[in-house]
Amino acid sequence: MNHRPEEHDPAAEPGTGNHTDPSGRPDQKGAKKGVSRRALFGTGAGAVAVGAGLGWFGRPAAAAIQDAVNGEAHSDVVDFFGEHQAGIVTPAQDRLCFAALNVLTEDRAELVELLTRWTAACARITQGLDVTDTGFDGGSQYAPPQDTGEAHDLSAGHLTVTIGFGRSLFEDKDGKDRFGLRERMPEALIELPHFPGDTLDPARTGGDLCIQACADDPQVAVHAVHNLVRMGFGIVSTRWMQLGFGRTSSTSKSQNTPRNLFGFKDGTANLKAEDPELLNDHLWVRDGTWMDGGTYLVARRIRMIMETWDRESLMGQENTIGRTKGTGAPLSGGEEFTAPDFAMQGAGNQPIIPKDSHVRLAHPETNNGVQMLRRGYNYADGTDRLGNMDAGLFFIAMVNDPRTGYVPIQNKLARQDALSEYLRHTGSGLFAVPPGIPNEPGAYVGQQLFEGRAQAV
Repeated sequence: MNHRPEEHDPAAEPGTGNHTDPSGRPDQKGAKKGVSRRALFGTGAGAVAVGAGLGWFGRPAAAAIQDAVNGEAHSDVVDFFGEHQAGIVTPAQDRLCFAALNVLTEDRAELVELLTRWTAACARITQGLDVTDTGFDGGSQYAPPQDTGEAHDLSAGHLTVTIGFGRSLFEDKDGKDRFGLRERMPEALIELPHFPGDTLDPARTGGDLCIQACADDPQVAVHAVHNLVRMGFGIVSTRWMQLGFGRTSSTSKSQNTPRNLFGFKDGTANLKAEDPELLNDHLWVRDGTWMDGGTYLVARRIRMIMETWDRESLMGQENTIGRTKGTGAPLSGGEEFTAPDFAMQGAGNQPIIPKDSHVRLAHPETNNGVQMLRRGYNYADGTDRLGNMDAGLFFIAMVNDPRTGYVPIQNKLARQDALSEYLRHTGSGLFAVPPGIPNEPGAYVGQQLFEGRAQAV
């Protein structure tokens, strides 16, 4: 078996991850060690039953997969099924592959068929399996393999795949209702405004669909996006893609707060999986529509101007952020998680946490209590033509209404935040992430939207 050693398994913490028992349902008692794709198919454990046509499993997917490993659960598996899509409150993994896609087809049935096949594929690859039981080398010699194979020897790696729908899926730029969905377009799925200082590249903006694949291993994450796009050849095409490394926030109290590429701890005040009341208030949509149990994903590619920041003094950096660089404590004192005291005065009767500091302007206390679930990643994409680093933050935030949970805060930050001097927003997207998928034959992501019915999970 091919496992990568881990000092800590966040998915094994009670209440922070989704584990599967042989029935495919969450196992509150934890999970046993995982196995690799090669172990599953190289030991004679048995093939997973896959239905004809769209490739849907002849019985609940997780149950068939568990049979293939003689009932053993995986410590590095996050359940694909559930009330909410995985990859939102799941403990944030270290690697990201994010893709925004254009839908090429005008045939609604063809799009639904693809979403159904994607669901079946995701149920397998998140378990550490190839896309189909024939895998990357077991099919016809005269047809392309049904799996590209680059992750075959790797374990599941806590892979999560999260799928969202862009506004242009409901109504294109010419106002056309492409798939008969315009009347079901949520009011919150807006065109994000042009924020002050935006320098957006159209080639890194928008999209009809998005795929967010997160994993411990970058090759596992890329394999997921690669294969979903491959399956949609002629139906979808990649509009833009972003790789990320080193999560820039924690989504569980079991995780330490990471540092961004400016060297500061990032996301201290983030929403956490262990705070269900706050999640219901700020993250999950609760409106009785097809989006009930879903959320909205804001993606922003934010270039960090390293060459300017690196010449700033330590005091200047800390005043810009509003926290100490070492411990992450607010400048008003205490430890990292000590509440900032915005009223405390410093030299010259000025606030010790500057009025234009990032912490002050972004904190819930100064934004009517609004909070968001941040799930961003660092990125480094080489250099520009001047030899400066093209690196920064691929910002991802989940909110239950971007009109109130994101737009006002970003408008304020763009106008007043001292940190804006060192940032350039170069890409953007907003996607409606539908609720989770029940573990039953024929269910697929977005079924509530296309079929107009709620699903019991």
